[in-house]
Amino acid sequence: MTNDGIATAALGEGGPRVGVQGLGCMGMSFAYGPVDADASRATLERALELGVTLYDTADVYGAGENERFLAPFFKAHRDEVVVATKFALAIPPDDPTRRIVRNDAPYVREAVEASLKRLDVDVIDLYYMHRRDVNVPIEETVGTMAELVREGKVRQLGLSEVTADELRAAHAVHPIAAVQSEWSLFSRDIEARVVPAARELGVTLVPYSPLGRGFLTGSFTDADQDLTADDFRRRMPRFTGENAAANAALLDPVRTVAEAHGASLGQIALAWVHQRAAVHGLPVVPIPGTRKPARVEENTAATRLTLTEGELALLEPIAGKVAGTRYADMAFTSAGRE
Repeated sequence: MTNDGIATAALGEGGPRVGVQGLGCMGMSFAYGPVDADASRATLERALELGVTLYDTADVYGAGENERFLAPFFKAHRDEVVVATKFALAIPPDDPTRRIVRNDAPYVREAVEASLKRLDVDVIDLYYMHRRDVNVPIEETVGTMAELVREGKVRQLGLSEVTADELRAAHAVHPIAAVQSEWSLFSRDIEARVVPAARELGVTLVPYSPLGRGFLTGSFTDADQDLTADDFRRRMPRFTGENAAANAALLDPVRTVAEAHGASLGQIALAWVHQRAAVHGLPVVPIPGTRKPARVEENTAATRLTLTEGELALLEPIAGKVAGTRYADMAFTSAGRE
């Protein structure tokens, strides 16, 4: 690790310590417009040099392509990295544009075998249920996942976008190491119930989209105007039309704080997320995604920024003023079920 390497945090009770900032790898293969494989590979290597050890993917990202893309990097650094992937968003063979949520035991077993093969690993370090199928008792799903741990195919279990009650029910079946949910200056719904439950149970919070899918960095202001036609952010209510214009204005206090620190907007947004650990008393390991080595350097540098109480107070009202929901359909989020 270089001298500017990041600190570490626990991944669940009794789990490994990982870099306090992970790397979301979805955009290297999927969702955010044109990709550059060479730049992405360089980003993975630079992240590891900086102390990033938790790498996040899912079987649905590019219909398995993201897992395949990451496999050589994981193989070259298997003892240095923590591999996290997910199941639950199945792609119907008759319509590759659709996604259906499956939590049933046969599908869990089918999915883990496919991920192990694509990742070219003997064991997945952290295996998440990506989304919740309310028609399958969560105790049954986590019971199957626990069997995978006993069989040596998975080391730790995670859940994504679950409610506090669902987390408690799952944890009663098998210890849950991590909960992954959206958490940022724009998205704070999990603070009401999920975060207190995670603290109570010794579960690490892994915030995804801590940069508001890039909106909080100021890299785009209107998805329809600024992003390519294949970028899925064009289908997200917060980033288009009148919502986008209203939300862009909310970045003014972020700019004020950034100027005071000589930092970027993204660094302030990330520093705010990292300080949630102290505010709420639990480990927090955000996984900002990027495909550029320079950006991962910028992002990890944010772990060394500390915002003052006055600056935190300036940023506090932002989330309550955000226009639009984070997904067009919120039914598959924890907020849609709390």
